[in-house]
Amino acid sequence: MTTVTTRSDAAPERPGRQGTVRTEGLRFGYGGREVLAGVDLDIGAGECVALVGLNGCGKSTLLRLCAGLLRPAAGRVRLGGDDLARLSRRSAARRVALLHQSAPAVPGMTVRQLVRQGRYAARGPLGMLRDGDDAVCSRAMADVGVSEWAERPVDSLSGGERQRVRLAMALAQDTRVLLLDEPTTYLDLRHQLEVMQTVVRLREERGLTVVMVLHDLGHAARFADRIVALRAGAVAVDGPPEEVVTPRLLAEVLGVAGRVGRDPEGGWPVCYPDHPMPDAELLQNENHIH
Repeated sequence: MTTVTTRSDAAPERPGRQGTVRTEGLRFGYGGREVLAGVDLDIGAGECVALVGLNGCGKSTLLRLCAGLLRPAAGRVRLGGDDLARLSRRSAARRVALLHQSAPAVPGMTVRQLVRQGRYAARGPLGMLRDGDDAVCSRAMADVGVSEWAERPVDSLSGGERQRVRLAMALAQDTRVLLLDEPTTYLDLRHQLEVMQTVVRLREERGLTVVMVLHDLGHAARFADRIVALRAGAVAVDGPPEEVVTPRLLAEVLGVAGRVGRDPEGGWPVCYPDHPMPDAELLQNENHIH
């Protein structure tokens, strides 16, 4: 039988509320357009949660709010029980790391130098690295398999290699919570699987809480404990993949007609999209899922 890598059956245990993420009535907008319209989520320590939905539904905005990079118009985010709004940027960066969709490589910057950027929240006076910071960076590079590239310029690497380096930079923050914004964007299938399997392995080895925005529902169904689908700025569906990945989810949240089966070896849901739904049907279905 072929060996497959997927989500673990049980999330790692963490003491107390370390690693928990909770949003309460979260609202946010851009230029008068409301993007999030009262989002309530409770993510337990050690969970792996995938955020899915159409472009513009607020997935990336939600991650940025949870990382403290944006301030909500209403509601709040709690990290480990503490109100994120009461934490400084440096304090928040010690709790939660965000891997953005993409970031341009600084010409000439080496892999080691980029990974060291993840230690900014732990730096001492005058921005100096503290004792032990190099060890944290070395561990992060080893964990994603990029140690041998440490002195190579980042801009000399392929897209998949750069993504692994950027993941090492996020790990170098040494936080309990890891937020990933479309970590497989622009990657070929091989590198998509490599990144996803690395995230799952690190989640288990480090006991991380992982929240990731994914466009590939197949990856979400295979690798996440929970899928949270956003529609019109609100949570439309929230639950384990085997319960929530249905033709109705495809139609009413993702805008495609299709079928759902099961992987014959792993048992996770597999989607077979057939065709896009007409815009009129999407509008008609907007309030169907609660």
